Amino acid sequence: MLEGKDLILATQKYAKEERGKSWMHLIITILTFVVLYAGIFMGTPIWLKIICSIFAGLNIVRMFVMYHDYAHKTILRKAWLAEGIFTFFGLYILAPLSIWRRSHDYHHKHNSKLYTSSIGSFPIVTKKKYLSATPMERTIYLFIRHPLTIMAGYIFAFAYGMCIKSFMSSKEKHWDSVLSLTIHYGIGALIWIYCGFTLFLLGFLLPSLISGGIGAYLFYAQHNFPGATFSEKDGWTYVGAALESSSYMKMNPVMRWFTANIGYHHIHHVNARIPFYRLPEVQRAFEEFQHPKITSLNPSDIIDCFNLKVWDPELQQMIGLDKIKT
Repeated sequence: MLEGKDLILATQKYAKEERGKSWMHLIITILTFVVLYAGIFMGTPIWLKIICSIFAGLNIVRMFVMYHDYAHKTILRKAWLAEGIFTFFGLYILAPLSIWRRSHDYHHKHNSKLYTSSIGSFPIVTKKKYLSATPMERTIYLFIRHPLTIMAGYIFAFAYGMCIKSFMSSKEKHWDSVLSLTIHYGIGALIWIYCGFTLFLLGFLLPSLISGGIGAYLFYAQHNFPGATFSEKDGWTYVGAALESSSYMKMNPVMRWFTANIGYHHIHHVNARIPFYRLPEVQRAFEEFQHPKITSLNPSDIIDCFNLKVWDPELQQMIGLDKIKT
C-alpha cells in the first residue's frame, strides 16, 4: 500500500487533462444552461419554469466544480476563452478568483489542522476550548455551523464570506469582490425590472439559493462527518488529512453529474491536479482509495453531519452538543 509522497507521485500520471474532454464538459454545461434558462424565460407553463429553475441551480453547482478545477490549474490552463468564461462565472456566483484561490489553496494546505483549518472552511474547536469560551463566542461558533446558516450559504458563505468580508479585510487584494456583488445583483435587478418578480424569483433568486445551499453543505460535509479526524500541527500530514479527514460522498448518477464528481473528495485532496472527470478512474486504479470514509446526501447522513459540533481529543472524534458536558 502506497503512503505519503509515494501515493501522490503514483497519481501524477492521472493529473493530466484531456483538453478535448475538458472543452466537451464545459460546452455541454453551458448548453444545459441555455436550455434551462430558455425554459424559465420563454413562454412555458409555470410548472416547467419551476423545474428548470431547480435544475439551473444544480447546474450552477456543476459549473462551480469545474470553475474550482480551473482555479486549481487542473483544466483549460492558458485558454483565453475559458479564462474569460470562468472569470465571469466566478464574479457572477459571488466567488471571485482572488478570494477563492487564496482561501481554497489555504484550505488544501491546512485541511483538518486544529485552529488553522477554518480559513476556507468551517471553524473547528476542541471540547476544552468550547467549554472555556464566552457565551458570545459559543453563540457565534454555533451560528456559523448551524444547519440554517449552512443552507443559507448563498447569503452567509458567498455574499458575505466571499465578497463583503474579503473586501473589508483587504480592499486592495479583493477589489473584485465589489465587482462581483455589482455584477450579480445588477443582473438580478435588471431581471426584476424588465421581466417581473416571477422571473426574478425563478431565473435568479431560486437558482442562487439552491446552488449556494448545496455548495455550502458540500464544503461542510466533506470535512465534517462521522469519522473525520483533526490533528495538532505536529501530528498532521498532507496525505493523512486527505484520506482521514476528507469524505467520499456517495451519490446517485444524476447528482454525481451535477456535482462533477466532487464526492471523490479524498482523492481530490491527495492530488488536486487530477481533473474531475478522471477521479472515478483513479479510485478504480488504486486500492488505497477504495476504502474511504463515507457519507452521502441521504437525510440520515445529513442529520448526522449537522449534529457534529466540536472535536474531542480524548475520544478522537467529533461530538455533538449532547456530549460536550459529559
